[in-house]
Amino acid sequence: MLRITVEDRGDAVHILLEGRLVGVWVTELELTWRRCSAEYPQMTQVVDLSGTEFVDLAGRYLLTLMHQNGVQLIARSPWMNDLVAEIERAGAGKRSIA
Repeated sequence: MLRITVEDRGDAVHILLEGRLVGVWVTELELTWRRCSAEYPQMTQVVDLSGTEFVDLAGRYLLTLMHQNGVQLIARSPWMNDLVAEIERAGAGKRSIA
């Protein structure tokens, strides 16, 4: 189960994730991201993984794609911090259009 909350904070749109980013929830996150991109095209997007317990391979791929398209990833737990660092290293210098 994953709870996805979108918050317009004026300077950025924050997508807060709570739970496990697995299976069908990866698709839900992608739909949310694309909807936010359409609704707030000029705003920075931030995905907050502070409440995320686990990310499967598909979720990792989606987070990498999102990061490559300018989404900022933040985390607080050691495991999620490692995941974010790995995604940032892998995507250093790369940008794609989804």
